Amino acid sequence: MNVEEFRNFCLSFPDVQEGMPFEGFFKNSRAILVFYVGKKMFCLFDLHEFDRCTLKCDPKRIDELREYEGIDKPFNLSPKHWISVDLNGSVSWELIKDLVTKSYQLVAEGISKKRN
Repeated sequence: MNVEEFRNFCLSFPDVQEGMPFEGFFKNSRAILVFYVGKKMFCLFDLHEFDRCTLKCDPKRIDELREYEGIDKPFNLSPKHWISVDLNGSVSWELIKDLVTKSYQLVAEGISKKRN
């Protein structure tokens, strides 16, 4: 899967928006593309490198997932709620798609609970 296919997959979920909120803040983060449900992030990655993505994760699953080669602590986000996933082959695309889907669902469910 290339960067455009991955971007389209992330945008395929209902009510998803994308943005580059760090463009003017940090030199190394100008190309970070973030996907949101409402105003909450569920996935982000560097457009230029496209080697890792960072995903929101159920805290109950994080330790189990980190046993996989290619799934680790995130850069600059809480390791209690986020994981970093290698996009260069050590993690299958089926698992990556499943983790992105679960990340989206986790955030979307949190937003719908707050509305009720």
